[in-house]
Amino acid sequence: MMVSLYSRLVSVNKHNLRTLKSQPLNELSGALGDLGTLLPLLIALTLTKSISLSATLVFSGLANIVTGVAFGIPLPVQPMKAIAAIAISQSYTINENISAGLFVGGVVTFLSLTGLLKWFGRVVPIPVVRGIQMGAGFALVISAGTSLLKPLGWTAPNWSDNWLWAIAAFVFLLCSSLIPRVPYALLVFILGLTLSGIYLSTSHSSTQPSGFHAWHPHTYIPSLRDFYKGAFEAGLPQLPLTTLNSILAVTSLSASLFPSSSPPTPSNTQIGLSVGLANLIGCWFGAMPICHGSGGLAAQHRFGARSGASIIILGLVKLILGLVAGEGIIPLLQRFPKSLLGIMVLAAGVELAKVGQSLDDVQDAWQETEQENDDAAAAAATDKRRQLNEQQKKDRWAVMLVTVAGCLALKNDAVGFIAGMVWHWGLKASEAVQQRQWTGQRRLTRFFTASEYRNGEDAPLLHDDRADEERVAYIT
Repeated sequence: MMVSLYSRLVSVNKHNLRTLKSQPLNELSGALGDLGTLLPLLIALTLTKSISLSATLVFSGLANIVTGVAFGIPLPVQPMKAIAAIAISQSYTINENISAGLFVGGVVTFLSLTGLLKWFGRVVPIPVVRGIQMGAGFALVISAGTSLLKPLGWTAPNWSDNWLWAIAAFVFLLCSSLIPRVPYALLVFILGLTLSGIYLSTSHSSTQPSGFHAWHPHTYIPSLRDFYKGAFEAGLPQLPLTTLNSILAVTSLSASLFPSSSPPTPSNTQIGLSVGLANLIGCWFGAMPICHGSGGLAAQHRFGARSGASIIILGLVKLILGLVAGEGIIPLLQRFPKSLLGIMVLAAGVELAKVGQSLDDVQDAWQETEQENDDAAAAAATDKRRQLNEQQKKDRWAVMLVTVAGCLALKNDAVGFIAGMVWHWGLKASEAVQQRQWTGQRRLTRFFTASEYRNGEDAPLLHDDRADEERVAYIT
């Protein structure tokens, strides 16, 4: 087992190094592709004093490095959105916030170690997972419009952040889509930091970056009251989102984005343990509850990341900032232009929503044999794609769209998941009833045909069952 693990790590990091050498700017650009999701929540949680910024940068940076080294794909490390939203709106203390992260991390680790996560993955159909991804993508687009872009004016709130910058960023995005090697996110991020720095230096604001600010680790022990509030008010709503969008959807999306990846993309159990252990370690120091996410993976892939090298670089930058700067850089992040951030979030949302177009072509990820820690067996795993007829394609699209509707209507992935599963099993039940009725009719026909033969009629020498077979194929 140790030999297999060592050989996998060697293979992964050869791939990381090879990719970084062949396209360094794209890897750098892709590393910043998820900042549109990370920065707003990170800044807001810091300002409400719900997290320690230094600890968050240190432990999220370490998580970036470990996942990049272990998996070799640009897995994002991003905030747990449901927990972050509740913590911001209710001004959670650090103890209450980390209680939610510890609860979700513990449950996800338990599901991963017991194998229940793999079972959950096998019973969830691809259309539901695709629906969760599309719903998350549309939610990002809506968020970009309402929270970041809509409040802007043509020259407001200031010269460095307005509609003119948003339009310029959007035009640049269109141009960069025609030239994929242009590191869009990297250039826009540098521009945003430059504008933020110039604005702060010329506005005579009392909040200026303070430079060196060494991290002094501090542990937090939540009380029972803190744990109860954090776990049940914020942790429970986050749990289905983490299980679906941060584990199952990420596993499926990574297999779609990197179909010929060598070594193979991570399994549900590996992703689950990564999420669980990251929170069970970092939250004790006041770090923000973190997870992987299909939106962040799509964003980093969209902006050029193709290996773990991109997030290793990002992790090193975050780690260094956390150790030597920490809270000193908050003013710079606060002034990052929302016009540029909004366009980045918009692009990430569209990229995530696009996964729905491959619904009829994608394999059912849960039907592929899962071989963990065995590269040869995993590489030889059988692709069990099914040939779908038109009715089955329509049914899959219906399930996906119902899931999307549930996610967006109440802004809750758990509602979308339940709606999609109910629709899926309703269609399966209808098919089962039709099959039972047709089987009964066929038996009746054979009974009366056999009776006629016994009455002296000649039986045909050959019986063509082609129509019967087509009927069975349609139903099953």
